[in-house]
Amino acid sequence: MERLERHASFGGWQEVYKHQSDVLKCAMNFSIYIPEHDLNEKLPVLYWLSGLTCNEQNFITKAGAQKYAAQHKVILVAPDTSPRGDAVPDDGAYDLGQGAGFYVNATQAPWSENYQMYDYIVHELRTLIDAHFPSSRVQSIMGHSAGGHGALVIGLRNPDLYQSISAFSPIVAPSQVPWGKKAFTAYLGEEQSLWHNYDAVELIQSGTVKQPILVDQGMEDSFLEAQLKPELLVNACKKSDYPLTLNLRAGYDHSYYFIASFIETHIQFHCAHLK
Repeated sequence: MERLERHASFGGWQEVYKHQSDVLKCAMNFSIYIPEHDLNEKLPVLYWLSGLTCNEQNFITKAGAQKYAAQHKVILVAPDTSPRGDAVPDDGAYDLGQGAGFYVNATQAPWSENYQMYDYIVHELRTLIDAHFPSSRVQSIMGHSAGGHGALVIGLRNPDLYQSISAFSPIVAPSQVPWGKKAFTAYLGEEQSLWHNYDAVELIQSGTVKQPILVDQGMEDSFLEAQLKPELLVNACKKSDYPLTLNLRAGYDHSYYFIASFIETHIQFHCAHLK
C-alpha cells in the first residue's frame, strides 16, 4: 500500500491509501480514520459506502464523522465506489461505469473483468484492513444512496460479518427503479432472478436472519419518489417482521448536509451493536 494522505483529526488520523486490487484488476484508493487508541488496542470497524459519482473523498470531507468516530473509538473506512483507470470500462452517463459500480459482481462483458465490487468490499478490502490496521475484526456497514443500497445488500447477505446496517437515502429496491434497472441490465444481464441477490427488498422477503437496520430519509429528496421508494422497504419489513428503524426527516434533501446532520446518530447506533 501507498499512503497518499495523512491528517491529524480529533486526536486521531485521517488517512488515504492506494493499493493494487487483485479482485478489480486496477489500483484502488480507500480512506481510513483511526481514532486515538492505546498501543496494541484493537478497535471495531465501520464501513461507509458512497453513492453515484463519489469516491473515497466525499465522506471524509463532507460528513463530519471523524469527531464521533473519535468519541466512540471506532475505525471508519470509506472505499471508492468503483474500479478506476484508463483500462477499466466506462460509460458516458453518470449512473453507469466508473463512479457507479453499484456494489455488485458483474457477469456481463465488458464489465465482468473489473466490476467485482461486492467481492472487493466483502473480502479483499476487509482482509486488507484487518491485516494492516488495529482492527478487532468486528464490523458494521453503512452508506448513502447507491452506497446505501450496497450497505443493505452486503449486510443482509453477510450477517455473520456485519453486526448492524444503516443507510441514508438508500435505493432499497433497485430491481424496481430506473437507476437499478439500468445498472443491473448492464452488469448482470436480462435475467431478473439474478438481480434479486442485490436487492434489499427481495433479500428481506426471502431471508431468515435479522440484523438491525437504521434508515434515514429526507422528505425533500428529489429522488424520493422515482428512485428510492422507502415504502417498499417498510412493506417488506412488516411482512417479514424485520427490525427496521426508519426516520423520515422533514426538510432534508439528498445531500451531505443531510448526512452531516445525522451521522452522529448512525455511529451511535452501530457502536451499540459493535461493542
